[in-house]
Amino acid sequence: MNATPRRYRIGQIVPSSNTTMETEIPAILRAREAIEAERFTFHSSRMRMKKVTKEELAAMDADSDRCALELSDARVDVLGYACLVAIMSMGLGYHRVSEERLGRRTAENGGAAPVVTSAGALVDSLHALGAKKVSLLAPYMKPLTQLVIDYIENEGIEVVDSISLEIPDNLEVGLQDPRAPIEITKKLKTSGVDAVVASACVQMPSLDSIQPIEDRVGLPVVSSSVATTYQMLKKLGLSTRVPGYGSLLSGRY
Repeated sequence: MNATPRRYRIGQIVPSSNTTMETEIPAILRAREAIEAERFTFHSSRMRMKKVTKEELAAMDADSDRCALELSDARVDVLGYACLVAIMSMGLGYHRVSEERLGRRTAENGGAAPVVTSAGALVDSLHALGAKKVSLLAPYMKPLTQLVIDYIENEGIEVVDSISLEIPDNLEVGLQDPRAPIEITKKLKTSGVDAVVASACVQMPSLDSIQPIEDRVGLPVVSSSVATTYQMLKKLGLSTRVPGYGSLLSGRY
């Protein structure tokens, strides 16, 4: 008789206007369920945020402790902080501060869980790929994209080229066509880079674009959601192989 598959509870701290991370991360892990034994359930807590401005992002980040507590009440197995630019706007290297603090909150509540921030996940995943130079696509206004570039470069990865779609409304970002990055990234410089970031924003849909872009450019292609899922699987000690979502989820890293 087959043993019951191990179930893992995936927790996410999500901006109130985010509609993408609760679709893309489950989509990747459901695809993984087709080839591996583990099963996943998904649980979220929300922080208020409508406009992607530095002020709203700072106010939202202050609410993340409450969300970590709520999710630890559910005894989640791993906790993802699903807003890359909120972390990066708080200062260079801030993902380490946030992950440590939120992890401490879960432990104090008797439900200790490892914490992955999408900001830290993107940086750590690029390092896992051995990427020293990247090009990226972001939906942000140019000053926020520059903030993201500065953050990534502070972690030892050069950003050779970037495209900013300049969409200030977070809901509108989430309504973008998930296959749009296939065409948009054709304008990115990819010669001399080690990887392409098809979406440096957890709210900008891109999952359906990852493999087609990678097939075209012949380089590893990642997004914030792919990187966050990869790091969650690493924290859980599970295989990171999920075919169809780029090199990072090939199982080689």
